[in-house]
Amino acid sequence: MKLSRRTTAVAAIAGAAAFALIATGCSAGGTPAADSSKPITLTLATFNNFGYNDALLAEYHKLHPNITVVQNKAATSDAAQTNLFTKLAAGSGLGDVEAVDGDWMPKVRKYGNKFVDLASSDNKDRYSSWKTAGGVADGKQIGLGTDIGPEAICYRSDLFAKAGLPTDPDAVAKLLTGDWNTYYSVGKTFADAKTGAAWFDSAGATFQGLANQYKNFYEKNDGTVIAATNPDVKAAFESVLKASSTESSHLTQWSDDWTAGMANGAYATMLCPAWMLGVIQGDTPKLTDWKIANVFPNGGGNWGGSYLLVPTQGKHTAEAKALADWITAPAQQIKAFKVAGTFPSQVAAYTDPTLTGATNAFFNDAQIGKIYIDRANAVKVTPFKGATYGSIMTAVQNGLTRVETGTQSVDDSWNQVVTDIKALG
Repeated sequence: MKLSRRTTAVAAIAGAAAFALIATGCSAGGTPAADSSKPITLTLATFNNFGYNDALLAEYHKLHPNITVVQNKAATSDAAQTNLFTKLAAGSGLGDVEAVDGDWMPKVRKYGNKFVDLASSDNKDRYSSWKTAGGVADGKQIGLGTDIGPEAICYRSDLFAKAGLPTDPDAVAKLLTGDWNTYYSVGKTFADAKTGAAWFDSAGATFQGLANQYKNFYEKNDGTVIAATNPDVKAAFESVLKASSTESSHLTQWSDDWTAGMANGAYATMLCPAWMLGVIQGDTPKLTDWKIANVFPNGGGNWGGSYLLVPTQGKHTAEAKALADWITAPAQQIKAFKVAGTFPSQVAAYTDPTLTGATNAFFNDAQIGKIYIDRANAVKVTPFKGATYGSIMTAVQNGLTRVETGTQSVDDSWNQVVTDIKALG
């Protein structure tokens, strides 16, 4: 299964939640509504938890007296993706505003003519350049960024103590500062302590962090696939599996066993983009030993993040554009972060006291605002993702899983990965 932001093993569409919105005649984002008095309904299609709760939508409620917004929430990114492409092909049935995961945004960009240009004077230069670029197609800004996924390391301090390692976040950050070999080396020390737990959760999850640190890992900028011949891909594949042999719990990420292992102390560390905090807290609500180290192997990395798009097939595209602009503005991104841990992609939000002073009691009062601002600023490279990126990642992840489950050797599995990548065309 493709590892992407908010993906889980469940693939069902959740029920719709309707919110009657009372408003004034023009949007907070500066885009005038087509008709400020005619009652209309807008559908906002999201998945999992974007942080768009009742309170946030109630604010929009006060700005637009004639608009009712219905949030249709798919349970997973995969379910939302299937729904989007099915209805895009049909020419009808999409939400007025559609959330798109960053990992399948490259496939969506091929249909740029089917989405509204969302660029405006209000949202110009809101984001880091790499986030803005991810939402551009056919010369239009078809996607407005919601969140990003800067990565830190989450760890179980009780397991660290059991292994004789430091438990204070600053000390752990110092211990892990370095490259991936440093991370694996500390993992060997942990493994040698024989605590009964593994160092990290899975080869697949760890490989994701490696892959996100290369500009052209799987594809060139023109979309040419190089994954089967790029020595960096094979080296990363082999290196993570070498460490996995003694340091991984071999629990495929997002599986039921992986979730249970998180609660049962099966592994001591995991790569931790900001949105993962909600996953950990939700799956291990009674634990008191999770902490966050302000560090990441090789400097920085981003895993995840989404966009909001407005399909041209909608009947109220002007109003939908205004909604998308408002809900992705810095103030609303801060509120969504407080609700769901979705880290803002808006640069202006990084100086907001609400974010800079944010802490998380579950993670032992970790200064999550400061930590993830630092982690976001540490991101220097983001991978090019063409139309085949997701399919290639699936092929590689399947190869890693085959080795971790004992189905194939490293060499045989890599050869199968190459065959699968070439079959993509």
